Amino acid sequence: MDTHTPAPVAAPVPPRPQPAKKRPGLLRRWFKRLVWGVFLLLLGFHLLVFLLLAYWKSQPVHTSAFMLRHSISTFSRVQQTWVDDDQIARVVKQAAIASEDAQFSNHDGFDWSGIEHAMRRNQRSGTIRAGGSTISQQLAKNLFLFAERSYVRKAEEAVITVMLENMWSKERILTVYLNVAEFGNGIYGIEAAAQHYYRKPASRLRAGEAASLIAMLPNPKYFQEHRHDRRLRNKTRIILRRMGSADLPPDE
Repeated sequence: MDTHTPAPVAAPVPPRPQPAKKRPGLLRRWFKRLVWGVFLLLLGFHLLVFLLLAYWKSQPVHTSAFMLRHSISTFSRVQQTWVDDDQIARVVKQAAIASEDAQFSNHDGFDWSGIEHAMRRNQRSGTIRAGGSTISQQLAKNLFLFAERSYVRKAEEAVITVMLENMWSKERILTVYLNVAEFGNGIYGIEAAAQHYYRKPASRLRAGEAASLIAMLPNPKYFQEHRHDRRLRNKTRIILRRMGSADLPPDE
């Protein structure tokens, strides 16, 4: 008789819980969505810019990013009256070119020597202090962007400048620039500036008056309160000396 006792059967070991499988490419998919979102946002913005530039090519411009920001931040309306090119004194155009962009009539929207000089200044200072901006670049910024200095804003400014230069004539760019430039707290455009400071229309400004108004750029709010500042007087004299050699763009 077999008296061998069978060995006890070991209880089955329960399977170890498997770690949850990570969803492959989840981060990559979110990154792609983010990239596409930014791309579509930029595309929509530039489409809006294109449509506005096409409309403003022949229509008065009564608003800008700078004007909107002033209205929203101060809850007040701006002073601005549109005037056509023939309602702006020739000396105003000469002063603007002499002061802001001597090569305006000849470049493609960018003063490359000025940009190179500005980059050297920025490298020495370690900050973005100089931009080498032309009248076209300043107009792109005034119409659609804001004043904060950054390389992203400068890149957007460059794209809009190319659009401006290809869609508008030089005369149109200068006319719109003079109609939307800031000349004081809530004062935009040369007509409003002429009325505010000299009680006369922009078409009747004399050389000294035109030079003094353009000399307020790019710090008009300060010079509005300091009309006899030595720097303003010095800049006005420099503009007056250069106005005679200012190269105005041809009429359309």
